[in-house]
Amino acid sequence: MDTALLVSGLVFSAVGIGYLVYGRRQSNMAARWSGFALILYPYLMTNVYTMIAVGVGLMLVPRFVDL
Repeated sequence: MDTALLVSGLVFSAVGIGYLVYGRRQSNMAARWSGFALILYPYLMTNVYTMIAVGVGLMLVPRFVDL
């Protein structure tokens, strides 16, 4: 289960870097903060299913929130 935790953390952090870069270039604060959160939150998670749920939720924030 530790391998799944590491791989999912790597995937969500990579997506977070993409969101952060996109948010900076487009001046989109929701994408920027979601990217920042996606980069940092895997350090706090100990359960794979919780990590996936939080990650998907953070990835959907820029879609529904306009800052």
